[in-house]
Amino acid sequence: AHMDHFDIRTLRALESRGTTVVTASKTSDLLRVRRYRRVQELAWGERARVEALEIHAFSVNHWRARVRSDTWRGFNGYTIEGGRYRIIFGGDTAATQSFRTLRSSRKFDLAIMPVGAYNPWIHYHCTPEQAWHMAEEAGAESFLPVHHQTFMLSREPYLEPIERVYGAAGRHPERVAVSRIGQEFRG
Repeated sequence: AHMDHFDIRTLRALESRGTTVVTASKTSDLLRVRRYRRVQELAWGERARVEALEIHAFSVNHWRARVRSDTWRGFNGYTIEGGRYRIIFGGDTAATQSFRTLRSSRKFDLAIMPVGAYNPWIHYHCTPEQAWHMAEEAGAESFLPVHHQTFMLSREPYLEPIERVYGAAGRHPERVAVSRIGQEFRG
């Protein structure tokens, strides 16, 4: 429920009786729930169905508080499956073994992974190389880097995260879905 991920103004712009929201446990109080079709909280290991999508919450390595006084709030990574597509949304995380447990016989089409705010917050945010490694462990085909070039939360140079993503990709730069904010991905 950190402010760079759970932005109240943005969420209010999305309010609609047609919108279903899936959120981490103990965060729905931040939403005006009556303005949405449905709001469902998920704890680690729980699942939700939203029309044709199956959403599964899994554990990541971060911290709970939005502000210093609300350390009870949840935080998740998610897998999203619908039709023939499978996606991982890594949420906000430092390096963790959780992604290894997501691997199955069927690959993920896309891993949406955080790649910024690691310097000096390495215990809460993964490096681009760690993000790439976790996506590899989960069996993701394409990699969409997020959590960079937006809010300046740390000390690494502005373009360093995306440069390091390409370094981690090595001989497979085509697997990086986008490299700039606003760029379109057609997977």
